[in-house]
Amino acid sequence: MSEAGGGRGCGSSVPQRAPWSLVAATAAFCLVSATSVWTAGAAPMSREERQKLGNQVLEMFDHAYGNYMEHAYPADELMPLTCRGRVRGQEPSRGDVDDALGKFSLTLIDSLDTLVVLNKTKEFEDAVRKVLRDVNLDNDVVVSVFETNIRVLGGLLGGHSLAIMLKEKGEYMQWYNDELLQMAKQLGYKLLPAFNTTSGLPYPRINLKFGIRKPEARTGTETDTCTACAGTLILEFAALSRFTGATIFEEYARKALDFLWEKRQRSSNLVGVTINIHTGDWVRKDSGVGAGIDSYYEYLLKAYVLLGDDSFLERFNTHYDAIMRYISQPPLLLDVHIHKPMLNARTWMDALLAFFPGLQVLKGDIRPAIETHEMLYQVIKKHNFLPEAFTTDFRVHWAQHPLRPEFAESTYFLYKATGDPYYLEVGKTLIENLNKYARVPCGFAAMKDVRTGSHEDRMDSFFLAEMFKYLYLLFADKEDIIFDIEDYIFTTEAHLLPLWLSTTNQSISKKNTTSEYTELDDSNFDWTCPNTQILFPNDPLYAQSIREPLKNVVDKSCPRGIIRVREESFRSGAKPPLRARDFMATNPEHLEILKKMGAASSIDAEDGLRFMQEMIELSSQQQKEQQLPPRAVQIVSHPFFGRVVLTAGPAQFGLDLSKHKETRGFVASSKPYNGCSELTNPEAVMGKIALIQRGQCMFAEKARNIQNAGAIGGIVIDDNEGSSSDTAPLFQMAGDGKDTDDIKIPMLFLFSKEGSIILDAIREYEEVEVLLSDKAKDRDPEMENEEQPSSENDSQSAEQITSSSQEVDLVDQESPEESSLNSQPESLSPADMDNAASVSPSEQISNPMENHETTSLDGECTDLDNQLQEQSETEEDSNPNVSWGKKVQPIDSILADWNEDIEAFEMMEKDEL
Repeated sequence: MSEAGGGRGCGSSVPQRAPWSLVAATAAFCLVSATSVWTAGAAPMSREERQKLGNQVLEMFDHAYGNYMEHAYPADELMPLTCRGRVRGQEPSRGDVDDALGKFSLTLIDSLDTLVVLNKTKEFEDAVRKVLRDVNLDNDVVVSVFETNIRVLGGLLGGHSLAIMLKEKGEYMQWYNDELLQMAKQLGYKLLPAFNTTSGLPYPRINLKFGIRKPEARTGTETDTCTACAGTLILEFAALSRFTGATIFEEYARKALDFLWEKRQRSSNLVGVTINIHTGDWVRKDSGVGAGIDSYYEYLLKAYVLLGDDSFLERFNTHYDAIMRYISQPPLLLDVHIHKPMLNARTWMDALLAFFPGLQVLKGDIRPAIETHEMLYQVIKKHNFLPEAFTTDFRVHWAQHPLRPEFAESTYFLYKATGDPYYLEVGKTLIENLNKYARVPCGFAAMKDVRTGSHEDRMDSFFLAEMFKYLYLLFADKEDIIFDIEDYIFTTEAHLLPLWLSTTNQSISKKNTTSEYTELDDSNFDWTCPNTQILFPNDPLYAQSIREPLKNVVDKSCPRGIIRVREESFRSGAKPPLRARDFMATNPEHLEILKKMGAASSIDAEDGLRFMQEMIELSSQQQKEQQLPPRAVQIVSHPFFGRVVLTAGPAQFGLDLSKHKETRGFVASSKPYNGCSELTNPEAVMGKIALIQRGQCMFAEKARNIQNAGAIGGIVIDDNEGSSSDTAPLFQMAGDGKDTDDIKIPMLFLFSKEGSIILDAIREYEEVEVLLSDKAKDRDPEMENEEQPSSENDSQSAEQITSSSQEVDLVDQESPEESSLNSQPESLSPADMDNAASVSPSEQISNPMENHETTSLDGECTDLDNQLQEQSETEEDSNPNVSWGKKVQPIDSILADWNEDIEAFEMMEKDEL
């Protein structure tokens, strides 16, 4: 989500008559040119090694792109575990995530300019012909305006930009006559009805065929949208206007940006996460730099670069000053309340903020960029990937990782800004982790759970649009790229738009609507290059000195939650406010403090509000301590070699895989398949892991029967055809109410879709070996050496290992704003004797205020964790069938007494607004 380049001669000042986009490019990117030869303390990487890594990136892209074209095209995305395309309406709904899919070959369009960056010009020409021949933009499907803009419109414009560049060079694309641009214009007009609101903010969704608010459109009733959704349009829409001369697109995008700026909270200069598109009222009043807001800030700075309108830079700098004043708590970036910016809104961060260090590089603010990037890298080194969300004390909050590229993006720009080979080593780590943990025979699979290493059957289009582009550019020399990358700007989806658009079709009024709303500090608007002597003050170890204090921030320390404490709290030697983690009900002083909260002053009120938030999160954490995390079933035999990892539910009985060595063995189906009586094929399961179908008797009974037959482990496969861990809560298999100490083997549960992958593998290969563990293990190096990384045989064979899942009606579970996951035990009929308790999975992308899964990143964490664990174990021992959703009473009973105060605080907030 950052800028590609564009530095054009780093003088001490900028000529007043220079085109504004070039002014911006000079101001923002002289840093890159001036410091790209600088080296830090890390050992330089040889050109040979960089070339080797660059070639490795090319091979990885070929593996992902080739499998998409072979197994998925013309579908929107590849499902890499089942080697088939994801077609909307033919797979169980994933909620809002599916709004990116419009039956328009999304991955192909999103990958167009990546092909050129990676010097695959012949493949690019072939891909453009396929888009023109096969893609239909008039489908009766409701899509996200935001996703369609950045991925499809941006992809078409990026493809057009590089198509005309290649045509000018005279070797390729000589037949091209702006066909991609005409498709982009057609799509632009299809998106325009979304802006038919009184505010000018677009509806979040639109029907490609029927538009908005018609009965057949099935959309147009929404009232809210996210700030990024409305504020991440200006680059693509303005480029479309500049390319075609049709000014309406840029006008609509500018109007939306102007409205968001006008509605910012005036005292803090921050914006909220979601806004009412009709009234302009903030719906969610928390503010940060991650999900829901991120690319709004990015596009303000880049709109200045591309369009030359200095009001965009003024707005960005105003917001940036507020971000660094309130949200930035180095190395963390924590959400705050827009009307009370000294009060943190949450104690966790989401992975999308990983783009922000790259944006800070464009701003020229290197030190905080280095700090935040290093903190993120330490989290990645702990879990191989960046979890979707993690807490301030570096615990996993949401465990999935959909192969997001934002960290790779920031790594690239920090390397361009510093020349520090340390960032080449970071990029090398990213490549190794992708190949080691995410690569599967049919592409690269998203991580279902970074703790277990289990996979999800998805490979989003942004993985090809962004990840490989940034990684290749990180290791490439200038001569490795067939065009000058610094003549282009990167959109938030890493699509390339030429900077010469700044001087083309300039018919848009550039009224400055910024200064009338706020007094600006002139020091924010230096029109000269950043002073590299200040950024790197004569010290080649400058960047290393910033990183060094953060080296052990995850591994060897467990911060209690780095929350800002207001300066007012410490005036005249006042004590810090009471924190929930320190509260003791038997301490009279603590009880007295509780009585005063909210009664003495506004500061005490803020203390009380924060204390209640911490209590709620602490209660949630205490509940989660009772829950067993998901387990992993890893297929380790040929042709998988550990590449496919399936998410499995644990059991409350049998061998605990978190405390004992993993179990490895070949699998065999039991007879009878339900495992509810003595097995008739004990010789088939002896010394193997038995496969059993759910139903007709209790889990513990199944376990005893296969154990008596000599099985070393068991996998129970759901009998509900089409069920999947992607769309349903996981099971924790409970005992039968009796003593289950006699069960010594590990037992895991797989839904139908994941179980079918193993069953299909048995039919294809007969001998299938799996590993049952609490976390996926590293692949066997000897086995890895026996195959080629991109073996065609593997892809062809794995193509036949497909799931037999059928379409089922499911509740949308992945709305970033309104989703509601089922965290209560699943309702089972009396006839269903499989006693199972439902897990509220961390893998699901749900409402941030609803899902509070928090798992330690470090096994050495604090006394509080140990106390909670001891309490959890005591309670679980007393009730072997404890429900995963059961409340923990001590803290809840305290919170119950606060209901009236909570209502009072809410009324206070409304009155203040």
